Amino acid sequence: MAIETLPKVETPRSPEDIERHWFENVYAGDRMPQLTLRAIVMGMLLGAIMSLSNVYVGLKAGWGLGVAITSAILAFAAFSALRRLFPRFFPEFSILENNAMASCASAAGYMTGAGVVNAIPALMMLRPEAVPGTGVLMVWVGVVSMLGVFLAVPAKRQMINIEQLRFPSGIAAATTLRTLHQEGGGTAARQAKSLGLGVLLGAIITWFRDSNAAWIKVTEWGQSGFGWAKVTGNPWLSWIQWPRLPGQWLPGEWIEGWWRIGKYRLRQDLTLSFEGSLLFVATGAIMGFRQAWSLMLGTVINYAVLAPIMMNAGVIPLTGGGAFRRISTWSLWIGVPMMVTSGLLLFFIQWKTVVRAFSTITAMFRPRRAGRVEDPMDRIEVPGSWFVGGVVTLGVITVWVGHHFLHIQYWMGVIAVLVTFLLVVVAGRATGETDITPTGPLSKITQLTFGALAPGNIATNLMTANITAGACTHAGDLLTDLKSGYLLGAKPRQQFIAQFFGVLVGTLVVVPVFFLLIPNASLLGTEQWPAPAAQVWRGVAELLAKGVGALHPTARIGLVIGGSLGIIFTLLELAFPKAKKFIPSCTGLGLAFTITGYYSVSMFIGALIALLLEKAKPKVAAEYVVPVSSGIIAGESLMGVGIALLAVLHVLEP
Repeated sequence: MAIETLPKVETPRSPEDIERHWFENVYAGDRMPQLTLRAIVMGMLLGAIMSLSNVYVGLKAGWGLGVAITSAILAFAAFSALRRLFPRFFPEFSILENNAMASCASAAGYMTGAGVVNAIPALMMLRPEAVPGTGVLMVWVGVVSMLGVFLAVPAKRQMINIEQLRFPSGIAAATTLRTLHQEGGGTAARQAKSLGLGVLLGAIITWFRDSNAAWIKVTEWGQSGFGWAKVTGNPWLSWIQWPRLPGQWLPGEWIEGWWRIGKYRLRQDLTLSFEGSLLFVATGAIMGFRQAWSLMLGTVINYAVLAPIMMNAGVIPLTGGGAFRRISTWSLWIGVPMMVTSGLLLFFIQWKTVVRAFSTITAMFRPRRAGRVEDPMDRIEVPGSWFVGGVVTLGVITVWVGHHFLHIQYWMGVIAVLVTFLLVVVAGRATGETDITPTGPLSKITQLTFGALAPGNIATNLMTANITAGACTHAGDLLTDLKSGYLLGAKPRQQFIAQFFGVLVGTLVVVPVFFLLIPNASLLGTEQWPAPAAQVWRGVAELLAKGVGALHPTARIGLVIGGSLGIIFTLLELAFPKAKKFIPSCTGLGLAFTITGYYSVSMFIGALIALLLEKAKPKVAAEYVVPVSSGIIAGESLMGVGIALLAVLHVLEP
């Protein structure tokens, strides 16, 4: 799919000339509907669904999935179908409406980045008594996210209008929207149908694997690993035999008798097997093969080599908690420093980006030329008064909530907000230049800062970094969405409002769902909810609070080795860019030490399938891999949340 860009402008003399050229030649916000009720309602609905999926996947694998393009395809297909059925009530869904809808949905989908899968569960594991109630955390997550949205406002005109930073995901979203609305929906219809089938498949598998419903009770298994289950819990279904879908399968219990490493069983003692789920197969198909093979390499090293050695030596206990919790308590000290040193090194190596980011701050507030004519951009851009009022109000609320409910000193809260303003500018520029919002490294900078200012105060360390992570996540997301709107000629002010509605619905959904899935800290760090992102935050906070001396000697060695490998592999990437695909990714390699082996195996299989399909049928892969995988992920995660809700209501057994 070709990427469309704006026509080149012949050496404009000033920023005003650049903006006027765009306004006169591209802007379409006054010619077609954009921020309509149906766009907002659809964006909030799809965003709520995607945010549920990201809570589930974030607690399982530690990251979130992109929302804008998937939601645009679904919304286009839905409104196209409604228009065919009820043409009088559903006029054509314009490209700018779809763009505003995608902004709303994307903001809701990324709400997990505001602490729900990292800082908050880390605080639960370390200081459960310091975690406030659901209502307070909803306010906290919403305020921190909106702070990032407002902080991105002044950067927009400088980074997108004037400097024309690429924001590759924004370009991809704009290109997808053009394809949908210009091709008449043929591609969109096929992708939407494949996504829907993926949702159905994922939901069915999850239901029969996890629901434990009385009417589908399994009373008899076949003798082999490939056997069938006889269902007799319901007289109407007693004649049915369902294919066996065990929770962890390689390919059945019979394999435990001889598939071992030493005396340790692969599945039960080392978590090395294939999980009976397509969610992580689908995740692997999206994540890319380099990350996946790096993840698999780390999994083999951790679970097949190091874990048995440390278990024999008595460093990793043989009893007490599940296998994953026992192993990861030791192994995270290899994976966490690897990811942290790699991320920070890449961040500081890009010093030119950092310098340009800080020079952007002065450009934001530099007065325009005196005596100029009225600027038409003033009536469509977000007003400076909104920025000032929003940042001051939200900053005050952030400091107040942090002090009264999270025990952050007032002066520390003020410093955290001011530091976050600077880091949001850096995050926005990094997103524009590389398409990666460095939320992890930037939040670690805040953690290191408050590790020095408030040594030993874990709650302050985590929740001040939470301000940075949440604000940077939403600033990067808004700027990416605004880039898409810029290419399509949208009105920025209306996209900003759409983003606000997305944050609102995401706030109302993600925090209650998090506590529905994780009612207490004992579930975190388990095979069911490994919470790898939270493990990284927990590890850094513990290290800053207790010091290296509190670790087991082998963990200290692992910390040095992991941190060194993060630096070495990053330098190798930079020195040999053409050989990058053969150099392990520090993110994938390090992540393997913080998640269960089941997930790594599944993700590697998914990435391998996607790679083989791309080689054999590139067009088919380009059209179907992302929607089918996204559908499976959405189906499994939504059904997983639904089963948890039914268990709380005692409709199903827990």
